[in-house]
Amino acid sequence: MAQRLLSTAMLLTVTATAAVACGGGGDDDPGQQVKANGRAALAGTSYTSDQLEQALLAELPGYRRAGEPDSGEYGGLKSIQNFNQLQRQVTIDKPRCSNAGGARPGSPPMDKSAPTAITAFVKDNGQNVTETLMAMPADAAEKHVSARVPPGCLTFRTKVGDQWADHKVFESPPGTIGEGSRTVGVSTLSGSSQLKTWYVVLRGRRYLATISLIGGAATRAEAEQLARLADAQAKRILP
Repeated sequence: MAQRLLSTAMLLTVTATAAVACGGGGDDDPGQQVKANGRAALAGTSYTSDQLEQALLAELPGYRRAGEPDSGEYGGLKSIQNFNQLQRQVTIDKPRCSNAGGARPGSPPMDKSAPTAITAFVKDNGQNVTETLMAMPADAAEKHVSARVPPGCLTFRTKVGDQWADHKVFESPPGTIGEGSRTVGVSTLSGSSQLKTWYVVLRGRRYLATISLIGGAATRAEAEQLARLADAQAKRILP
């Protein structure tokens, strides 16, 4: 029973707090979309999804990698498609807050053809980390970093099946990780299970990076430390 509640709480949390890596979204200007060497590339950027995959974290102390990294066009990634399917199962009591807990409320929609790479890690206690790198011009990335939670959306409720969950959003002041960052936390209570989610979105040179940390003991400090590691790795690899 406890495991079922935990699983439901995680589903409610993930779907109600869509991060940059896992949010449904429309296309930006399709005139900017091109292909390079059979892998996704975006006009105005120099990074392909292959390059972004090489720049992902390969390991994290205390975690093991959960499967192989995935890369390609944002809208074609299996994890994004699975998320969009899960999101359709969720009912929210404040429809205007459907992305309130995510890393990009009020931001422009994601370009489904943008080069993207994703990797995930998990601890023995079930706590998990996801890193996403997406090729993006600096001005577009800045709009995602500077987005803020809409008024009245710091608390909301979601429902999957007959299971309700209560969410409380914590938004930190603008940060300085990378070339500018944003940190958002969400506390989720579903039945007797409680989960915490922290998202850190940071802007690099021609890319946007997102770290999501989910677990009962997840903290802002750990999420931001993971974001610093991801930023350092990306800077080492990407020209």
